[in-house]
Amino acid sequence: MKMSCILVLFTILFCELNQADARNLNGYWVGKVNLPTLKITTSFHISEDESGKQIITLSVLEDGTKDLPCELIKVTTDSIIIYTPKNDHTYTGIFQNDTTIKGEWSKNGINTPLTLVKTDEAPILKRPQIPQPPFPYLIEDVEYVNTESGYKLAGKLTCPDTTSPCPAVVMITGSSAQDRDETIYGHKLFWVIADYFARNGIAVLRVDDRGVGGSEGNISTATSKDFAGDVLAGVELLTTRKEIDPQNIGLIGHSEGGLIAPIAATSSDDIAFFIMMAGPGTTGEQILKEQNVLALEAAGLPEFQIKQSAMINQRIFEIIKTEPDSVKTLEQLRTILSQGFYPGMNDEMKAAIDAKIAGVNNKWFRYFLTYDPQPTLEKVTCPVLAINGAKDVQVPVSNLDSIKSAITSGGNINVTTIAFENLNHLFQNCDTGSAAEYSQIEESIDPEVLKTMKDWIVEQTKN
Repeated sequence: MKMSCILVLFTILFCELNQADARNLNGYWVGKVNLPTLKITTSFHISEDESGKQIITLSVLEDGTKDLPCELIKVTTDSIIIYTPKNDHTYTGIFQNDTTIKGEWSKNGINTPLTLVKTDEAPILKRPQIPQPPFPYLIEDVEYVNTESGYKLAGKLTCPDTTSPCPAVVMITGSSAQDRDETIYGHKLFWVIADYFARNGIAVLRVDDRGVGGSEGNISTATSKDFAGDVLAGVELLTTRKEIDPQNIGLIGHSEGGLIAPIAATSSDDIAFFIMMAGPGTTGEQILKEQNVLALEAAGLPEFQIKQSAMINQRIFEIIKTEPDSVKTLEQLRTILSQGFYPGMNDEMKAAIDAKIAGVNNKWFRYFLTYDPQPTLEKVTCPVLAINGAKDVQVPVSNLDSIKSAITSGGNINVTTIAFENLNHLFQNCDTGSAAEYSQIEESIDPEVLKTMKDWIVEQTKN
């Protein structure tokens, strides 16, 4: 009787393993993860090596994560468990059929629904506006040095194929480390702008941020004022180029880049004009407060959570503004973000909190939080175009009024402000303006925005 039971159990196990082996897992298993403020596309790729061992990797389409090694913890006739050591995520799923798995992605006790569907090919981001060759203009990789900081900066110069000197602009990226194309969820905003401008007679210099690509330095130890120095180094380079009209060099800054542009423009006589794309007109603290409310509203969070988030942020801001010692700041922020439980947390939870703190407990954030652009805008004497998306939840469209008021109060009436209906912070046509939509929208920038900027530059640089 005992032997019979063992044989029965062995037979069940053998059949289960055979059925699991019979299920063809090889291919791409793709699904969407809906986070509060972001939607991401995950893709598990399952293949076999020469010995028949299964190899699993994870890619996240929108942020460029590729081929993170995974471990197949368990697979049976009806379930599968996959672990990703790099980010400590575990996927547990139930097979609905041979091509669909319904399950959850979990980390630190937080479970997020994730249904995977099998495909033969890796998913790709559709970005139809990314320029494709052949290009009817000149493209050149450039390197130069900011003599003040000593850092080498690397970028790309696109010039119309013409014998006459042409107007030019230096592109200025937004906050956080950005490459020369300002690549965000596969959108190459600055590359699209550079291509359109070069086809319409305007040269463009776009540059990697400090510590990104070919540029030297560390972005977290610098401030917006330091970045203005990098911009002026680019302007200086353009003044030496025979292809460029030195009297018609301007700037285009997106987001924080729109804050940096006026700093650079009021520090140099070589800048003939500038464009602020969703640039701040008030202090960083005010921008962040409004951004927090608008972003959470767009994500559909209830009012009590929005108010709670605002209260926490206010406490964080007060510490950043009043405590100059970064070590003491660290300890105080740990207490706030962990609600006093930091000492008893495991290493992974502590690391997650410390990573959030690192984003605000640095030189750049302290400067951005307290910097008021109004006095600088009052000193601007060159023509200015300030544009914003009406559905922007990162830099509210109301900043246009603050920008125009500050510039005109200084005596400069050559300022134009335009609010584009239905556009978000990236100047995409959108539904809510939420950052969760950025990666889902195929359009990189509304063509009307491109034309508006080009026409305005042409008007400013007419001889």
